[in-house]
Amino acid sequence: MDNPVPPRAAGPGPRRRDRHGRGMRGPIAPPQVPLAASRAEAFADLVQDSVERLERRWPQLADIDFLVLEVPRLDGPGDGPWNDEAVPLGGTIPAREGRPARVVVYRRPVEIRTKGRDERAALVHEVVVEQVAELLGLTPETVDPRYGED
Repeated sequence: MDNPVPPRAAGPGPRRRDRHGRGMRGPIAPPQVPLAASRAEAFADLVQDSVERLERRWPQLADIDFLVLEVPRLDGPGDGPWNDEAVPLGGTIPAREGRPARVVVYRRPVEIRTKGRDERAALVHEVVVEQVAELLGLTPETVDPRYGED
C-alpha cells in the first residue's frame, strides 16, 4: 500500500497544537470561578465573610485589621508561648503607635480541625467572634448572639 502523504518532519519552532489537532490545553476553569481559587484564598474569603457579618452589628470593626497567617509563630504575641496541646486558632494585637488593632486567624490549625467547607466556615466565624470579643472586652455572645449555636 502506497502512502501518498509523507510524514511531516518536526520543525524547529514550538508546537502550537496537541497531537489531535484540537489546540493546546488551557486552564480547567477561568480565574473568577471558585474552582480556580487556592485554599488560602478560599480561607481568606471565609474570614472576610465573617467580618462582614459582624460589621453590620459593630461598625467600629472597620478600624480593625483582620489578617490570615498560615501558622502561629513560636514567639508570637499573645498570652505567652503555646505548646503541642494548645495550638492557637487566632490572636489579637492591640492598637499602638498609630497602628490599628489586629485580629489574626491561623489557617492551618483551623483547616486541620475541620473536615468540610461548612464546618470550616463555622469554626472561622467562632474564632473571629472570640478574637473580636477579646479585643472589645466583651463576651462572644454579646458580639454575636448566635455564637455557640449549631
